Formats: sequence, C-alpha cells, structure tokens
Amino acid sequence: MTYINEAGPVNFLKTILIILLIYYAVKFLVRLLGPYLIKKAVDKVQKKAGQQYRNQQESNVEVGKTVIDKKPNNTKESNNSVGEYVDYEEIDD
Repeated sequence: MTYINEAGPVNFLKTILIILLIYYAVKFLVRLLGPYLIKKAVDKVQKKAGQQYRNQQESNVEVGKTVIDKKPNNTKESNNSVGEYVDYEEIDD
C-alpha cells in the first residue's frame, strides 16, 4: 500500500502550526539570548577601543611635533587605453 500525502485542510493547519511554533521559539530564544550577545559585543568593542587608546598614550611624541608613520601609497595610474580626447566646436547651419 502506497501512502500519498494529500494537500488538505488538516495538513495545511499542521504546516501553519509548525511555522508558528518555530517563529515563537526563535522569538523566545532571541529575547533570552539577545541581551547577553549584545553585552558581549559591546564589551569587545570597549576592550578594543581601550587598547587603541592605551597604544596612543604610550607613544612618546613631543607636543607640537609632527610625526609621519608611513608614506602614502600613490600608485594611481592613468587609464590611457580609453582613447584620445579631441576638442570640438559646434557649427551652426
């Protein structure tokens, strides 16, 4: 005997019920774990900002002195493969 799933009101209601259960389960888990995850992310960002601040404070640079850490990367090349620019004038007939 072959069992065939038929589309009917009972299977439709089961599908809707499963979707609603999954939706509310995810919503509950987000409410439960959301604040923890956000707090962890904020702590991570604060720690990184604190490290950058300490690194900046540790550099012993005299007040009023300009320091250049690295040379800017100026490897911009023109694109000459487009063609030649030709100046033109409009001629009125």
